[in-house]
Amino acid sequence: MFEFDQYLGFLAFLTILTIGFWLMIFLLTFVIPYWIGGSLIERLKEIKEDKKAKRLNS
Repeated sequence: MFEFDQYLGFLAFLTILTIGFWLMIFLLTFVIPYWIGGSLIERLKEIKEDKKAKRLNS
């Protein structure tokens, strides 16, 4: 069936595959929405400050 080194290689492959799968799930569900949400909030703050500055200068 499997030699011992083939068994270790198969376990290493499954480990890397599993880590990659859970990393993709983590990135898609937490990190990317957090990054997009934060950048949107910062952009809205900049727009609000620009409007406030234009209103004060008028």
